[in-house]
Parts: sequence; C-alpha cells; structure tokens
Amino acid sequence: MTRQIKGPIVDSHYHYHLGVKIDQISKLGVVSAKVGNQTNRILGGVDEAGRGAVIGPMVVAGVSFREKDMRELKRIGVKDSKELSRKERAEKYGQIVGIAKSICVYVVQTTEIDDHVTLNRLNNLEALAMAQVIDNMKADSIFVDCCDVNQEKFKANILCNLKRRIRIRNGKLTIFSFHHADSLHLAVSAASIVAKVIREEELGSIKKLHHGIGSGYPSDKKTAGFIKSWIEEVGVAPPFVRNSWLPVKKLLRERVQRHLVLSLESHKLV
Repeated sequence: MTRQIKGPIVDSHYHYHLGVKIDQISKLGVVSAKVGNQTNRILGGVDEAGRGAVIGPMVVAGVSFREKDMRELKRIGVKDSKELSRKERAEKYGQIVGIAKSICVYVVQTTEIDDHVTLNRLNNLEALAMAQVIDNMKADSIFVDCCDVNQEKFKANILCNLKRRIRIRNGKLTIFSFHHADSLHLAVSAASIVAKVIREEELGSIKKLHHGIGSGYPSDKKTAGFIKSWIEEVGVAPPFVRNSWLPVKKLLRERVQRHLVLSLESHKLV
C-alpha cells in the first residue's frame, strides 16, 4: 500500500537509511515543499536501478529540488549514476539528501517482477512503481527516464496509474518522459544515483548472507556460476533470484531434464 511518508521507514517499499546523518534523514520523504511560481519552481526526477539484474530488487527513486538548486547539483558533479564510481555515488548521495526537497523510493521485489515478466508486462510494472513514487512527490514538473521505445506510451502508462491525477488536470503538475533523461536532466541524474545506491545496499544485504553472488547481473560469470551451483544443489533458484529471467529458466529446465534422464536410466537397470 502506497502512502505519503512522514518519517522513518515503516513500509518495506521505502528506504530512508544508508548511513545518512539523523538530521538529514528527517528531511527524507517529508513532502513539505509548496509548489512555487515560475521563479521558484519545484522540479522532480524519477529513475530506476536494477531493471536488468537477475539478483535482487528493482529500485525506483523520485527526488525533487527547487529550480534554483539545479546549479548546486551541477556544481557538486551530479550526473548519470552509470558515469560515477561506487564511492562517488555514495558521496553524491549524501549531498543530494542535503539539497533535496523530498525523496521517495519504491523497492520492487523479485516475486513482483516475476509475476509481470511472465505476462510480458515489465514496462507496466515500472510505470506503476514510478506512478506511486510520483504520487508521493510535490513538484511543478517531473522528468522521467523512459524505458519504453514509445515515450508517449510510457508516459500514458504512468498517468493511468496515478491516484492523484487531479493535479495534472488542474495544471499543477506536468510530467515529461523521454529517453536518456538520466543523463539529460540533473533531477533525473540525482534520482538515478539515489536508486543505484539503495539498489547496491539491497544487494549488499544479500551478499552478507550469501557470498560469491557477483554483481547480480546475468552477464556476470560469477553471478551465473553462483545461480547454477545453487540450482544444482537445491533444485530451485535462490529466493532472491528472478525465476522469470531466461538464463534461470534454462538452468531449471536443464536440471529437470537431467534428472528425468537419470530416472529413466535407473528404471532400465532395474
């Protein structure tokens, strides 16, 4: 259930931690900024991290700033999270928290991802998560990094999932959705950093219990080897792995086939 957050995290979809100072934490999730005039507008950015991963959740983050703070974001070197090292992201994260008017984060768990991928609706799921984040942000304009080939279709998908569409009808909110927004708009760059840092912490929590999982992406040989070994030993994929991903489905199918062959051979010997 999505709701407006007024303090420390209590809903598993929202994360306000990561070692940020207590006085900074109090700013997170508190939607206190009033929509301003043209000289003091509130601008928001929304982006995700971990969409293509095979291990762990996808994280969607929304961050809003006063328009005049865009200069400060540029000064401290905010850019697309993919262009920054892990250390740089952590540093920028703390600075973003200090500048932001509000931050809202939605963590999409692997089971929810699997349910939608099975129906070929991953873009719909991302649009739904972004809509829930936007519903908890106050801004004059919100810029969204578009994952769909069709930018207008993705924007329409977000609009359909908004619960507070009256803000758009009343002209109090405008949403822009376009490709590469994380590198073209500073507010989205900031959101990409927040999403990436929280995604990395989510993965870190898994790594504390299970060593050798790698980056969590299917192209990582270490990650692929970890999943393969687990399936060989246990017979099912780890609970934090996306069963709907093709490499995982292939490994599960191959194991079933091997055991079927072994079973048939053992019957022939009897």
